[in-house]
Amino acid sequence: MWSILFLTLPSQPTAVRVRLWRALKAMGSPLLRDGAYLLPSVEKERFEPLAQEAKAHGGSALLMDLAPIDEAQRAEVLALFDRQEAYAQWRIGANEWLDALPSSSETEARRRLRALEAGLRDIETIDYYPSEAVLQANAALTDLRTALDARFSKDEPRAQPEHGITRLNPLQFQGKRWATRARPWVDRLASAWLIRRYIDPQASFVWLTDVAQLPRGALGFDFDGARFTHVGGRVTFEVLLASFGLDQEPRLLRLGAMVHFLDAGGIPVAEASGLEAVLSGLRELHADDDALLAAACAVFDALVATPADKGKT
Repeated sequence: MWSILFLTLPSQPTAVRVRLWRALKAMGSPLLRDGAYLLPSVEKERFEPLAQEAKAHGGSALLMDLAPIDEAQRAEVLALFDRQEAYAQWRIGANEWLDALPSSSETEARRRLRALEAGLRDIETIDYYPSEAVLQANAALTDLRTALDARFSKDEPRAQPEHGITRLNPLQFQGKRWATRARPWVDRLASAWLIRRYIDPQASFVWLTDVAQLPRGALGFDFDGARFTHVGGRVTFEVLLASFGLDQEPRLLRLGAMVHFLDAGGIPVAEASGLEAVLSGLRELHADDDALLAAACAVFDALVATPADKGKT
């Protein structure tokens, strides 16, 4: 069953016509014929504000239900909702990203991959009758992430199954050696900063080129088999927050959201692109990982010192 909106757009003002047309396009409403737009009946409410706006500006709108008389007609209408072309265009972009990966900087590759993920989610939002195409596209996105890790983050940890994270006493983790993969990126840098600032102020760090060579007694983080690494939907920084009772501090949670987005994708965070740009520049400036961490710590210190509502009007 579908809802059909018979819409006559007002001739003036032009801005209203454009706004209504863009809204219909954004919600993935196909055109049955001139002035007749479709949505699944469960999405009917999305038509209502458009109908009200058209009427308010001198247009007309009639919203009705539509049912097919046979399977042939049903198939004909369903074909109007087909998103195969959208997925095909998305896959072209994915292939272009993959072709460019060997010559791309890490910052640019990650930025473009996030754009590809956002584009795929936009298609899924209006894919009211998902087919095999969405499964193939998501499988391709997983392959792109794997390719990114192989290019820039060898030994990137795979998330362990979700489970309860044991609360630990930081007093039992003082003066320790902490080890992670060399040339740290966002999650490892933020985790090392968190360890030094909130967990173990006297911590020393070992940067591993081979995670199999973990020094005796060192506490590993952010690699497969490490004491602290990804758990379910949490990146290592978030696991450390939960492990040491720091997951109730708003400023650390705000930073955690940025780290999560830059490391694993997900919900966008406005400040994340700025953090990424700064850390990328620091990696270019500092070939020594201890120097890189020292510089990054100043950035993270500034971020948590900034009030959450700073800049809001």
